[in-house]
Amino acid sequence: MGPQRRLPSAAAALVWGFLLRLTAAQEAILHASGNGTSSPSKDYCMLYNPHWTALPSTLENATSISLMNLTSTPLCNISDIPPDGIKNKAVVVQWGTCHFLQKARIAQIGGAEALLVANNSVLFPPLGNKSEFHDVKILIAFMNYKDFKDMKQTLGDNITVKMYSPSWPNFDYTMVVIFVIAVFTVALGGYWSGLIELENMRAMANPEDREMRKKKEDYLTFSPLTVVIFVGICCVMMVLLYFFYKWLVYVMIAIFCIASAMSMYNCLAALIRKIPYGQCTIMCGGKSIEVRLIFLSGLCIAIAVVWAVFRNEDRWAWILQDILGIAFCLNLIKTLKLPNFKSCVILLGLLLLYDVFFVFITPFITKNGESIMVELAAGPFGNNEKNDGNLVEATAQPSAPHEKLPVVIRVPKLACFSVMSVCVMPVSILGFGDIIVPGLLIAYCRRFDEQTGSSSVYYISSTIAYAVGMILTFVVLVLMKKGQPALLYLVPCTLITASVVAWRRKEMKKFWKGSGYQMMDQPDYATNEENPVTAGEQDVQQ
Repeated sequence: MGPQRRLPSAAAALVWGFLLRLTAAQEAILHASGNGTSSPSKDYCMLYNPHWTALPSTLENATSISLMNLTSTPLCNISDIPPDGIKNKAVVVQWGTCHFLQKARIAQIGGAEALLVANNSVLFPPLGNKSEFHDVKILIAFMNYKDFKDMKQTLGDNITVKMYSPSWPNFDYTMVVIFVIAVFTVALGGYWSGLIELENMRAMANPEDREMRKKKEDYLTFSPLTVVIFVGICCVMMVLLYFFYKWLVYVMIAIFCIASAMSMYNCLAALIRKIPYGQCTIMCGGKSIEVRLIFLSGLCIAIAVVWAVFRNEDRWAWILQDILGIAFCLNLIKTLKLPNFKSCVILLGLLLLYDVFFVFITPFITKNGESIMVELAAGPFGNNEKNDGNLVEATAQPSAPHEKLPVVIRVPKLACFSVMSVCVMPVSILGFGDIIVPGLLIAYCRRFDEQTGSSSVYYISSTIAYAVGMILTFVVLVLMKKGQPALLYLVPCTLITASVVAWRRKEMKKFWKGSGYQMMDQPDYATNEENPVTAGEQDVQQ
């Protein structure tokens, strides 16, 4: 698992890290019960549009409505209304034949109280141009057809339903968890990158160590040209995934498994090697291999394999995905090297434009008016996860017939411990790109601190700026109640802060070009305009 073989897979997976953005679905509870004093009852999940119809927040305030099964009728014309009528009923129809808003209009004409659309495969949120059906006032909701069949088998044909939408708590703890994960990852990755830089600087003073460092290269440097090519590849991959999602999604899943397992091994192996115990080795192919590292390799592979097998198990698979994702982001932040602030500005600026284009501009290009980001978030085959940002809320549905891109940090809401658990698990999501991209800037700031002996002022200020950018993203998300592209706030916060620090310290020229270039051009590789002594030289002299 040498770094030279590991990086191509990790870099390939990084390309996909900027392809995923997700949003919110509106869930409600369908409480069904049979007629009779001792009849059983059961809760089911449904989706509805709260901007069209309001629902009570508690079961006690919900109105009882008799359920009528019209799944064998298209209900596209008034003639489809049965002779007995549907007045004051909650009508269940199947998806298809005509627009569901047309079905709702016919149901309303017949006096129905609500229209429940049962779909065979996946729950679609009630979207559509309601302006064409402005006269439709009844409740429109979606439920899974499997749930409807279970309802009939469990409760019989004479069913009464109550529909309500439990209110969410004002404080969303998932934001705190995502905030901690994101800030911890970028801070640790940046700090680790600085330690590697310090080792490299010390090795420069020793010819033997210098040769060893060359053989054991810990960085993959991104030049400005490489950055531009990388962003171009991201754009191409986005378009390819849009047109060939059905096949490429499995390629992406395989890349994520391989890259995350290698990343986890790389991170944990560096820590295990610091432990002075259990260093027994075996000979294999003429090389000495530590037994504990063999077990570590097996553990990392096993975690990735377990996630791959159970990736659609929403109750606990998100834990493995987050662990693998953190290791993946951490490894790339400490491994990929932006040599100067110029490269940082180009990378963050281009990816910000990339975000804005694929989120806000592509709806004017695509035939269905959806952004490419939105389509890729849910998959081109339809899903209840739709978005126009990447720090969002989504609801996972086990009945989805297609795979989802796994390049996100997922944190489930407390609904999994409440009545909303029947709707599976609503989750808050943050894309890997929103951690890795600003993290590369923070890593450069940390390395520049080591090269100039600036007491970590760049590293600390840029990390704080990242945290402020995340908080700003959360605030906008709460106020607008709409998914936000986090880079829209993270990029300005981090770039402006780093620039201000460099300008106030009168080091903008070196910060822009990178102090590393002076090490090769000058014997003393002065990195401070007033003090031509680097932190590395000070350590060697001591």
